[in-house]
Amino acid sequence: MKRWLQRVPLGLALWGLAALHMTAAAALALLLKNWLPDWAAAALAVTALLPLLAWQTRLLLSPTSALFRALAGSVASYRDGDFSFGVSWQGRGALAELVDSHNRLGEVLREQRTAIAQRELLLDTLVQNTPVAMLLTDPGRRIVLANIAARKLMGDGRRLEGQSLDALLERAPDAMREAMAQSGDSMFTVGNRDSDDSEDIYHLSRRGFRLNGRPHELVLLRQLTAELRRQEVQTWKKVIRVISHELNNSLAPIASLAHSGAELVRRGQYDRLPLALETIESRARHLEGFLGDYARFAKLPAPRLAQVAWRGFVHGLREQVEFGFDEAALDGHARFDQAQLEQCLINLLRNAHESGSPTDQVRLELRRLPDAWRIDVLDRGSGTSDAVLANALLPFYSTKRQGTGLGLALAREICEAHGGRIALHNRDGGGLRVSLTLPL
Repeated sequence: MKRWLQRVPLGLALWGLAALHMTAAAALALLLKNWLPDWAAAALAVTALLPLLAWQTRLLLSPTSALFRALAGSVASYRDGDFSFGVSWQGRGALAELVDSHNRLGEVLREQRTAIAQRELLLDTLVQNTPVAMLLTDPGRRIVLANIAARKLMGDGRRLEGQSLDALLERAPDAMREAMAQSGDSMFTVGNRDSDDSEDIYHLSRRGFRLNGRPHELVLLRQLTAELRRQEVQTWKKVIRVISHELNNSLAPIASLAHSGAELVRRGQYDRLPLALETIESRARHLEGFLGDYARFAKLPAPRLAQVAWRGFVHGLREQVEFGFDEAALDGHARFDQAQLEQCLINLLRNAHESGSPTDQVRLELRRLPDAWRIDVLDRGSGTSDAVLANALLPFYSTKRQGTGLGLALAREICEAHGGRIALHNRDGGGLRVSLTLPL
C-alpha cells in the first residue's frame, strides 16, 4: 500500500481521496433521507465518514512524513560532519527530484570531505616534520598547535598544546625571551646545549591572522646556525678571491716597475728612476691600507676590561655621532673595553643614520637588567627584510654599494668577546632595533 502511495503523485492521491469520500457521503445521505430530514441526513453522513477520511489521509501522508524526517536527520548528520547517510524514495514527481538532489549533495560533500581530510593530513605531515619550530597561539596566548621542532626546542619533546606561552618563556633562554617580548621579526643567539663553546642563531618571525573569527598568532623560529656557517664559508671564499685579485693588481705592477728600475740603473738612466720608485711606493701603500682594513677585523684583540661610568662614556660618544638619549638612565658603571665598545656603537649609530631615519629618531637607550646591561640603538628607517636580517651579522655582507660588510659583524665580535650577545629586531611603525646585552 505504501509503495503504491509513493508511486502516485501526492496531489492526485489527495484529490482522489477527497472525491471518493464526497461520493460516499452523498450516497449515505441519500440512504438516510428515507428516515431523516435532508439536513440531518447530510450532517450525519459527513460526520460518520470523518474518522475514515482522517485515517486514510494519515495513511496517505505517512510516507511523505517519513521522508521529511529522514531528510531532516540527514541534514543534522551533515551539520555534525557525518556525510555517510543517504535517503531512498521509490516515488516520482517533485519529491523524487528533491531526494535525488539531496543525495547528490551528500555525494559532493563526501568527496569534498575526503579531499579536505587528505589535504589536512598532507599539511599536518609537512608542519610536523619541518625543521622550523612553529607555534600557533590563541588570544589568551595559549598554544593551540606546536610541531615536533617546537616541542624539542621549548618542551624537551613533550606536547605543548594547551600550555601558556608566557609560562614556557619563563624557562627559555634570556635571548629568546627578549626576542619574543619585542614586536616584529628579529634574530637572536642562544648557547648551544651540546657545547659550551658554540652558540645557535635563530630567526624569529610572527604573523597575526583571524581563525574562526578570533585573532591568533603564528610564531616561527628558524635555526640559522648551519646555514650561516655555510654562508660564512662562501663569504670567506669570496674574500680570498677579492684579496687575491687586489694583490695581483698591486704586485704585478710593483714587480714590473722593480724590473724596469733595475734596468734603468744598469743603463745609468737615473733621471727616470724616482718616478718608478714613487709608483712602487704608491702601489705598496695602497696595498698596505687595503690589507689593514681586513687585518683590523681579523685581529680583534681580547677586550681590556675596566670600570667605566656610563654618563661620561655616552657623552664622549655623543661628541662623535649625533643621537638622542635619556640623561636619567646614565647612572651606574660597567666593566668593558671602552675603545672597542665605542667603535661598536659608532658603527651601529652611523648605520642608523644611513637607514633613512630622521636624525631626531636615532636614539641610544641604556637599561639595567638583573644580571646584565642592555644597550639599544634605535632608528625609524625602513627596517630590513627577512633575507637581510638573516645575513646581517655575516662578515663582509652588505647591502650598501660601497659598504665593506664589517660594521655589524665587528659589533657581533666585540659583543661576544665581552661575553654578551647581539640581536636585531624590526620595530612596529618602521625602523630597526639593535640590542647589545653585556653581562655585569
